[in-house]
Formats: sequence, structure tokens, C-alpha cells
Amino acid sequence: MRKEAFVLGHVAGIKLRALLAPVLALGLLALAARAQTCLEAADMTVPMRSSIELAAQRYFDMSARGDSASLRQNSIPALAANFSGVEAAVKENTDAFRGARALARPPFLLTADASEPLARAEFLCGVFGSTGQTAQSAVFVFNGLPPGKYAVIILDVSGGKEGRTLTLILQQEGADWKLGGYYARPTTAAGHNGNWYADKARDYKKKSENHNAWLYFHEAIALNSPANFMSTLSSDRLFDETQSVQPADMPANGNTIDLTAPGSHSYRMTDIFPLAVGDDLDVVVKYASADISNTQKTFQDNMAVIKALVTKFPELREAFSGVVARAVAPNGQDYGSMLPMREIK
Repeated sequence: MRKEAFVLGHVAGIKLRALLAPVLALGLLALAARAQTCLEAADMTVPMRSSIELAAQRYFDMSARGDSASLRQNSIPALAANFSGVEAAVKENTDAFRGARALARPPFLLTADASEPLARAEFLCGVFGSTGQTAQSAVFVFNGLPPGKYAVIILDVSGGKEGRTLTLILQQEGADWKLGGYYARPTTAAGHNGNWYADKARDYKKKSENHNAWLYFHEAIALNSPANFMSTLSSDRLFDETQSVQPADMPANGNTIDLTAPGSHSYRMTDIFPLAVGDDLDVVVKYASADISNTQKTFQDNMAVIKALVTKFPELREAFSGVVARAVAPNGQDYGSMLPMREIK
């Protein structure tokens, strides 16, 4: 599982044209700009950019040492009070960061100018064309953003055990930049990068295997996007391709799908996504369960879901090494079982 932590809500899977269309239609873009502004690195003063980059490097060094305590001491109060996500992310990525080099991309400086938290803050950074984003632009969207100055900086981490990106949200407090968000993500999965998954997705699309294509496009987006609250021209294009193959019979965008197993028992699928485990890429399916306390029965349900899924979508055999079924109880707890694809009869 990818672990990451950000104290503020954000909008997942954002796409620029979806953001701009209603704003332009209502003529409110200029009003929004007064409340939310963005500076690229080239427009910052040298001391400002240097202070952001130095803070990011310092927080990376703490991460590489596994020093969650120091990260917490240097966090904004809201994050420090709910720090378990950062601790988990640091622990998961320490081996990848230890001995690695972190190269900072040019940062962005976001200003939320308001008297109270913004229900939806949209920052349009860089130059945009008539159809939306350009190669040099970026969009950031946050829900419930308190007023203040924030920096977004992405570190490309290489030379360690595995490649990673580390995206940090920093909030200015006086002369200091405090940690407000922490997103560490791998740049490869099962030995391949995002571009490889996008190419494979296009191959599956050509063969009309849209379920495989849709899942592989999702993996490509995850590997190529440093964080869910950020949109670029590249992620917009991948989003378009993903939408073009989205199957109606798989759960997506909060919609659930019923899956019928042998014996006419029906399970409500709530989510499905790829998951890399070592050199293997599995597909994970989550489904609603009234009770998971009887693990023997839940295991049997998981096996039934796995077999029903592959029976309904046999193309999955070609694209994935195994299937993981996770029964999710009403309280959010789950119980999972895995079956290699070769053992699914």
C-alpha cells in the first residue's frame, strides 16, 4: 500500500478542463485569482526559493534517517496532532531514501488570501493555452485550505533501493517553512515505470481488453503523478485515455457493482485497483461485507469473489499475477485473501 499524509482535504483525480469550464462560464476566474495565487520558481525571489529548497532537503534528510520525531516537531500543529500517516510513510520509505539523492524540482508558492478556510482552493500555476494546460503549467486543488502561504516542492529520489518522488507541502510560519503534507510515491511498479504501463494499456485497448487497459492506465497515472491534488498536461492526457476505456461493469467514482458468484450469491464490489508486490502485479478487489469476524467464512467469501471476478473478466489472467479480495466491514476494517492467477480454476 502507498502511504502518504496531508492534513488538508484534497481533490483526487483532478483535471484542468473540468476545473476551468464552470469558472469560465460564470466569469469568476478573476475573482478566484484574488483569493488564490501561484508563483512559479522563476517569479520568486532568490532567498524565498532557497529557503523552500533548503527546508525540503532538511525534511528529506530526516526521512532518510527514519527520524519521524524531528519531522513532527517541525510540522504545523494540525499535522503534528494527527501524525500517524506521516510516521507510516516514513517507515515504509526509509530503505528507499537511505543513501539516495534527492533532486528538487522548481517549487511553487501558493497564497490563500482569505479570512477563513477556503472550501475549495484552486491554484492555476504557469501559462495555459486555449484548450487548457501546457507543458509548463500545473494545477493544485485543495478542500478546506486555511489562509496562508504554502509551498509545493517535489523531490526526485534516486540512487537508493528504489526510485521515489517525495512531494512536500510546506506552510510558512514566520521565517520558517513547516511541514504540512507528505507524499512519497514509487516511480516504478513490478519493475516498470508509468510510461510502460501507459503503453501496455494502449496495447490492451487495441485488443478491446478495456478492463485491463483501464486498470493499467490507473497504474500509469499513479506512477506519473507525484500527488492526487496536482494536475499537469501529462496527467490530463492520461486521464482522457483512462476515461475512454472505463468499463461500465467495474466500480469507479463511488459507484458499486454487483458481482454474482456460483450459487447466485451476489457481492457488492466497491473498489478495484492494481497493486505491485515485488515483481508481480496483482489486482485488488474490495467488496462490502456485513461481518468479517468469522474469518473462515470470510475466507470462503474471498475465494468466491476471486473466482467470480476472473470468470466474469477472463482477460485479467493475461495482465495480472494474482487476485486479492478484501472483505470490508461497515466499520472500515477488512480481511483479505490472495490467490495466484495460475491457481484460479
